[in-house]
Amino acid sequence: MATNWETTDLLKSTMEISWQFDYEIGIEKLRRLYSKSKSAQWDAELDLDWSIPIDPSRPLIDENRFGLERLPFMKRLSPGTLESFRVHMTAYQLSQFLHGEQGALMTSAALTHAVPDYEGKLYAATQTMDEARHVEAYEMYVRKLAIVYPIGKWLKELIDVTLQSDHWVKIAIGMNMVVEGLALASFHNMRRATTCDLLRSLTDNVLRDESRHVAFGNIYVADAISQMEPDQREDVAQFAFDAVLLMAGKSPGQGERGGLIRGDPGFLKVLENAQIDPGDLFRGIQEARAEGVEVSPPSDAVHAFKDLMMPALFRVGAVTERTRALYAEADIPVYEDCRVLESLEDAETGSIGL
Repeated sequence: MATNWETTDLLKSTMEISWQFDYEIGIEKLRRLYSKSKSAQWDAELDLDWSIPIDPSRPLIDENRFGLERLPFMKRLSPGTLESFRVHMTAYQLSQFLHGEQGALMTSAALTHAVPDYEGKLYAATQTMDEARHVEAYEMYVRKLAIVYPIGKWLKELIDVTLQSDHWVKIAIGMNMVVEGLALASFHNMRRATTCDLLRSLTDNVLRDESRHVAFGNIYVADAISQMEPDQREDVAQFAFDAVLLMAGKSPGQGERGGLIRGDPGFLKVLENAQIDPGDLFRGIQEARAEGVEVSPPSDAVHAFKDLMMPALFRVGAVTERTRALYAEADIPVYEDCRVLESLEDAETGSIGL
C-alpha cells in the first residue's frame, strides 16, 4: 500500500504492572462477558469472503452519507472530481479504522498487565485478540484499495495520551469509552452506508466485538470509580474531560483548533489527491453556513458524542460537578441519556446480564 509518511513512532510509558494471585472471580458480570468473548471469536482470514471484488472507482459508501457532498460548492465540482473525492475519502475513513484498531490493540494489551483483578486480566486478553483481528481485517481490506492515509492528528494524540497515562482506569476511559465510543458510532454508520458486501460483513463482525468492549468499560470502570477517593475521582474526571476536548478538536485555553478535518494532514491529502483546493472547500463551508445550509449526518446516524461517548462517561461516574462546569465552559453538552448506548450493547453482546 502506498504511503509517504513515517511508519514508526515510539512512546515511553510509566504504567504500573499488576500481578494478581487471587484467582477467584469477584465480578460475575465480567465473568459472563469474558465467556461471551471466548465463544464469539472469529477468524478474519477464514470467516470473510475475500473473493468479493472491490472496484475503488465505484462508490463503496452511499454518496448521500458524505455530509460534505451536500455543500453547494461540492455540487459544482465535475463528476470526475467528485468520484476521485469519494474514492480517497473512503480510503481515508478506512485508514482511520485501521490505525484506531492498532491503538486499541496496544491499549488493551496495556490493560491486561495493569488491571488489578484476575477477571479483568482475562477479559482484557480477549479484547487484545479482538483488536489484533480487527487490525488484520482492516489491513486486508485497505490493501485492496491500494492506498493508506496517515492516522488523524487528534486521534493519534488522544491514543498517545491514553497509552502514557498513569492509571489503568484512564486507559479504559480513553480507549473503551472515548475512542471506542467514536469507533462504535463510526462502524454502525459505515454498516448503514456501505454498498460493499465484504465491508458490510467485516463491519458486522467488528461491531459485535466493539460493543463488548464498551460494555467492559461500563462494568469494570464504574466499579473502580465508585471506590475511589474524591481527589482520585477528580483526577480521572479531568482526564476524561481532556480526552473529550481532544476529540472535539479543542485544546485547553486555546479554544477551537479549526475543526478536526481542517487541520488534519490526512484530510488535506485527500483534497490534494482529488484536486480540490482546501481554501475553496473551507470557504464553501463558511458560505453554506451563512446561507443556512447544514452539513449534518443523516437522521438515522449514530452520534458518537451524544449517543455513546458522553453517556458512557456519565454512566460510570467520570463526570463530576467540577468537570461538568468545564464542559459547559467548552460548550460541550453532557448527554446523560444512555438508551442508544444500551440498545447497541444489548443488540451486539446478547444477554449477559449487564
